[in-house]
Amino acid sequence: MTLVKEQEGTYLARFREAEGSLNEGAPAWIRAMRHAAIESFAELGFPTTHDEEWKYTNVAPMLSVPFEPAGDEIDRDLRDEVERLPLADLGCSRLVFVNGRYAPSLAQLGKQTAGVRVGSLAASSAGPELERHLGRYAEAGKHAFVALNTAFFTDGAYIEIPKGTVLEEPLHILHVTRGTGRPVMTCPRTLILAGANAQGAVIESFVSIGEGKTFTNAVTEIVAREGATVDYAKVQLENEAAFHCARVQVQQERSSNVGTHSIQLGGALTREEAQTVLAGEGAEALLHGLYVIKGRQHVDNHTTIDHAQPHCSSREIYKGVLEGKSQGVFNGKIIVRPDAQKTDSKQSNKNLLLSEDAIINTKPQLEIFADDVKCTHGATVGQIDPEAVFYLRSRGIGAEEAKSLLTFAFANDVLERIKYKPLRERIAERLFLRLGK
Repeated sequence: MTLVKEQEGTYLARFREAEGSLNEGAPAWIRAMRHAAIESFAELGFPTTHDEEWKYTNVAPMLSVPFEPAGDEIDRDLRDEVERLPLADLGCSRLVFVNGRYAPSLAQLGKQTAGVRVGSLAASSAGPELERHLGRYAEAGKHAFVALNTAFFTDGAYIEIPKGTVLEEPLHILHVTRGTGRPVMTCPRTLILAGANAQGAVIESFVSIGEGKTFTNAVTEIVAREGATVDYAKVQLENEAAFHCARVQVQQERSSNVGTHSIQLGGALTREEAQTVLAGEGAEALLHGLYVIKGRQHVDNHTTIDHAQPHCSSREIYKGVLEGKSQGVFNGKIIVRPDAQKTDSKQSNKNLLLSEDAIINTKPQLEIFADDVKCTHGATVGQIDPEAVFYLRSRGIGAEEAKSLLTFAFANDVLERIKYKPLRERIAERLFLRLGK
């Protein structure tokens, strides 16, 4: 507790030091949003294991590192390093952010669909539309790390798909955290707006280069207007000296359809909160997640699907593969509001433990305040089926290869749900490499 209080004071002091440069050139509403966020952070403080939502995730290892906000200096050309990254080239348009700031020289923007806005939040000319949505869904007043991001973010990605527009190809947002030898904190921000009956796919990936410990504190807000269809994939491939906290907030209006895919392979400590609000009648949500960890990695997934209106449906499946002394947490909550009759929701969390020292804490939850609904949830924890291994060995496959094949088949159930083939194949390659070691 002493460490937590000390670090709260440290981050408040760093904000005061940086406030002038953070607000330089910013409109009045951004300044007000920052001020409200840092006040919320001062009131909330960092969570501890005494908080029910953080019972199995201790942030003390992260707070023990003296992270400082990353500067805007890039002292050398990073193109070669970026191009060597596993997800650098996915065959679609790419925005690149280095330590939370847009790097236009590293972007690859192909032919853009007419009317679509793609670029940097800091340079956006969206005006009233940006003010109407940025920071309105991920609540800084209730979540300490969202408040910290809102106070410290300097830039981010802005994607707006106009009414009735269909994106011809996915848009890839590549976040690169560059270690400089000193511990750095980055606060990437992303806002995705899909107009009525618009359709589009967005990929957001997080990677790290360089040396030293890093802390990525990311917030993504997705708004799907009436009848819109959005397919969103988030891939976390940072190195094992990285700390990663993220909030993915989805707001869905009437008859919209949003699919999210969360893939987590990297990081020393990862905490991701994914919340979907079905705020319009007839909306549909799909949440898919896969975490594959080893050594002493720790991954914590908290998901919430909020059925606020009737005739909505949701499907959620998260799978985990844990080996070594890794630890996983899954807390999935489905809320059905009193007016949300005819809700149809299913949730599943399945985990495969590859060692006796791996630990998973799983807690699916239903909070139902309506009486005409169909809701199910379940969780499983197990090991590789020895009979399946025996069967493969009887066909001439070695024991280790058999285990790898069975583990990949278990994880591939989630990968197959990623629609964009180049991304699906690239992640499968990384997974094969991981499981083959």
